[in-house]
Amino acid sequence: MKSKWITTTAMAAVAALAFANSASAAGELNIYNWGDYTSPELIKKFEKEFDVKVTVTDYDSNDTALAKVRAGGHGFDIVVPSANYVQIWVKEGLIEEARPDQMENFKNVDPRWVDVPWDPGRHYTVPWQWGLTGIGVNTAVYKGDINTSAIFLDPPPELVGKINVAPEMNDVLFAAIKYFGGDWCTTDKEVLRKVRDKLVEAKTKWLAMDYSVTEKLPSGDYAGVYYWNGAIMRSRLKNPDVKMGYPKEGFPYFMDSAALLKDAKNPENAKLFMNFIMDPENAAMISAFAKYANGIKGSDKFLPEEMKTAPELVVPPEYEKAGEFLLSCEPETQQLYTRIWTELQK
Repeated sequence: MKSKWITTTAMAAVAALAFANSASAAGELNIYNWGDYTSPELIKKFEKEFDVKVTVTDYDSNDTALAKVRAGGHGFDIVVPSANYVQIWVKEGLIEEARPDQMENFKNVDPRWVDVPWDPGRHYTVPWQWGLTGIGVNTAVYKGDINTSAIFLDPPPELVGKINVAPEMNDVLFAAIKYFGGDWCTTDKEVLRKVRDKLVEAKTKWLAMDYSVTEKLPSGDYAGVYYWNGAIMRSRLKNPDVKMGYPKEGFPYFMDSAALLKDAKNPENAKLFMNFIMDPENAAMISAFAKYANGIKGSDKFLPEEMKTAPELVVPPEYEKAGEFLLSCEPETQQLYTRIWTELQK
């Protein structure tokens, strides 16, 4: 046990020295991340501290990001996939084993988020943010029950034509499968037939599938959304009529994590950034902007007070059991889900 501790400590010391030596490194860093998800203040701080010019490019879904990087010639250094996609990136050789577990600030990662099933021991990824997908409703428009996926699957008349749904396949299919009493990763043909038919029917009552929620929900362009909780909180801060609902049939938790791309042009700057966001104060900047929790110990004391008791971030006890972490399904199952999703996009 002692020798293992010495080895780990020595490795950490080497990593710390490497980061100290690269602290003055100039150059560029290209980040590929979810839209409206990266704190501008965080980027400014990193640029100033390390004299690195950062460019952030947005994507709207895991599949969009994966397809872009698979195609090559993208020029990105860092990507931020969700937990249920990380192993796809690893198995396809698209991300580097950057060993964040050996970086100086890894000591700040909450133990809950270290030995995770999608990246045991964190050899590839660094926690970015985590949250859940739920319901957001403008209660000035609709005053009924919002703790149900019926809001977007069987929308009430007041919300028809005013709904936005997250353009993320697994989040949407998770809710629809649970709505019909199925389990995530089910291959039950009868359940999946109901899911397909319901989604195709429901889509005719939606207005959009995009990520402009933080502007359009508070403004009234959308009256209901199936979307991520941080964006719903940001909407509520602009318009107090916006309320968060937790689908009693079932809702998914997620975690997004930063990873170094295998063909990154600026790998050292990318590693510098990965270490940077494991600092509690910097992790809090990420959360303060997008309004999601992060996986870094000690970041709480740097968070705005409004986040500590926010109804979008604190799941009511009666709905806690309805939440389930969204993990990867077997490839054959994923193919079934992709067929449903493809039909929905027609």
